Amino acid sequence: MTDEAAGDPQDAPQGSVLDVFLSGPLFLDIVFSGMPTGPRPGTEVWAGGMGSLPGGIANLAVATSRLGLATGLATGFGGDVYGRWCWDILADEAIDLSRSIRIPSQHTSVTVSMAYAGDRAMVTHGHPLPVGYDELIGEPPATRAVIIDLDDGRAGEQWWRAAAATGSLVFADVGWDPSERWDPARLAALEDCYAFLPNAAEATAYTGTDSPHAAARALADRVPLVVVTMGADGAVAVDAGTGEECHVPALDVEAIDPTGAGDVFLAAFARGSLSGWPLAQRLRFAALCSGLAVQGFGGSLAAPGIGDLHDWWGALDTAHRAGDPAAGALHEHYRFLPDVLPARPGRVTRRAEATFALESDL
Repeated sequence: MTDEAAGDPQDAPQGSVLDVFLSGPLFLDIVFSGMPTGPRPGTEVWAGGMGSLPGGIANLAVATSRLGLATGLATGFGGDVYGRWCWDILADEAIDLSRSIRIPSQHTSVTVSMAYAGDRAMVTHGHPLPVGYDELIGEPPATRAVIIDLDDGRAGEQWWRAAAATGSLVFADVGWDPSERWDPARLAALEDCYAFLPNAAEATAYTGTDSPHAAARALADRVPLVVVTMGADGAVAVDAGTGEECHVPALDVEAIDPTGAGDVFLAAFARGSLSGWPLAQRLRFAALCSGLAVQGFGGSLAAPGIGDLHDWWGALDTAHRAGDPAAGALHEHYRFLPDVLPARPGRVTRRAEATFALESDL
C-alpha cells in the first residue's frame, strides 16, 4: 500500500475499525531517574526522581492513543491491585481493551527501570500469559495498522498476518539477540510487513554492515520501508519503492529517562504514515515526540499528547518571532506541524507519579 492510500486518522471509518491494534506483555514499571551511578553490592544509591506507571506494551498503546489514533490492545492484566490500576489507567486513555483479559490467579509483572549515564538498566519479575496471542485474539479486529515485536517467537503468530492479508499496514521491530548470532533468518517475517524500525546496533548486526545508513539500504531489500534509529544521532530511513533516503537529527534536549522513547518514536512514525505525510515529516515528527518523551518519567505516561505538541510549537514560534537564532532552523523544519495537528483536546495529559493512589483513581 502506498502512503497516498493511507489517508488521515481523522478520516478513518467509524464504528469498530481501529487505527492501530497491538498485543504484548504488560508490566507495572517503577522508574528511578537522576541516579549518579548504577547500584553496586553493599551500597545504596539515591535517585533524583521516581515514577510508577503501566509499561511494556502499554508504552506503545498510550503513545498511539495520545497521538489521535484509535487504539486496541490485547494483553493480560494480573488479578492484583497493580493489574486493576493499570487497567483503569489504560481505559482512561481511551484504549479499547475488549480483547484483553484479567487473570485472577496471576500477579502483574513488574519492571524496575534505573536511568543513569544516558541509558537505563532494568530488573523484571513476572510470568507469561497462560494463553498465546493467537488464542487470545482469535480473528483480529478491523484495523488500519498493526505494530508487532518479532522477538520471542512472535513472528510465527498468525493473527497479525491475518490482519496484513486484509490490508493492515504492519510496522515491525525486533529486539536484541541475546545469543548474538544475529541470524538473518529471524527477519524472514519482514516479507509480510510494511515497515521495519530497528535500532542501529540491531540493524548493523543483522546485516553485517558498518553503518546505520548501509544497514538501512541492505534491509530495504526485505521490506518496503526501513527506519534505523540512532539515539542522539537521530534516525535514517530508506523507502525501497521510491529509493528515497532521509536522515533527521534527534531533538536536542536534556533527557531525564529514555524508557519507552523507541516506542514513542514508532507510534509517531506510524501516525505520520497513516496520514500519508512525506518521509522527512514522518521522521521529524517521530524525533520530536520521542524527544519530548525522554524529558519525563517512564515510557507510557511520558508520551506526548496533542496538547503537548501544540505547547511545544507555540513556544518555538514565539522564540522564532522574537528573533532567537537558535529557533530559526528548528522552526523551518517543523513549520508543517500547525497544519497537521488536530485541535487541542480538552483533557489534561496524565503524568507518572511516584506511587499509585488507587482510591483516587477509582
